[in-house]
Amino acid sequence: MSHAMSVKHNYLKTNNINNGEDIFRKFLNHLVINIIFILMHDLRLSMDKHELPFIQDMFESIAHRYDLLNRTLSLKQDIMWRNKLVQTLDLSGNENILDVASGTGDVALSICQQYPSVHIHCIDFSFNMLRLANQKIKASPHTLINTACADAFDLPYPSEYFHAATMAFGIRNVVNKQKLLRTLYHHLVPGGQLLILELTLPEIIVLQNLYLLYFKKLLPMIGRMISKNSFAYDYLPNSVISFPPSLDFSKMMKASGFKGVKWLPMTGGICTLFVGSRAD
Repeated sequence: MSHAMSVKHNYLKTNNINNGEDIFRKFLNHLVINIIFILMHDLRLSMDKHELPFIQDMFESIAHRYDLLNRTLSLKQDIMWRNKLVQTLDLSGNENILDVASGTGDVALSICQQYPSVHIHCIDFSFNMLRLANQKIKASPHTLINTACADAFDLPYPSEYFHAATMAFGIRNVVNKQKLLRTLYHHLVPGGQLLILELTLPEIIVLQNLYLLYFKKLLPMIGRMISKNSFAYDYLPNSVISFPPSLDFSKMMKASGFKGVKWLPMTGGICTLFVGSRAD
């Protein structure tokens, strides 16, 4: 065999091995995701840390592309969804607000545009997300926003401290949703609002089928091109599909003590705003 043929043969052999490793790695990713969801939903897994550990790592890894991905994958609808959350707040102007799973700070900044004198406390378990939030906050004129890397189940604040609590696109990643709702209830003042924004499945079957086609096929492909994290965008569709129907989630809120619970589907039902308040 000539030297050129030997080099080509070794290259093809190595390339085949690499392709095989890539296929095996993707297979393992999908296998892990499926096992996790079986444990979460068939066995009703309860975890001491309440969050699946890989979710924190996932958000740490995609933080630098998070805003771009939000705008791209939602076709900029996420801006309208957050604005609707802010419009639904009932504030006088100088209250304490808690923003859970604050991410890169978009909800907090949107609230401050409408209510510049409120005090907002942002918490998230991703340091990289909060680092970006701090950069955006420093570049803004708002000086009453604080950030903390904290556990939503063990908040570093007294009970009955907040006049409102917000959470955007985070509660579907929480295993024990009921416990989190009760924790937030505990930290709200009587009459304080809870506003939760979450991705949901459209109830109209035709829209649901089109949405699932986009969500399962196109979204992961776009996400991989932008973030290079295939695991995150395989997980995302599953997390939305597994989120309780709006009626069921509203019952969770009521069971946690919230009154006046209602929900508003937006953009054909692909995002829903849930609102309730602590009993007086």
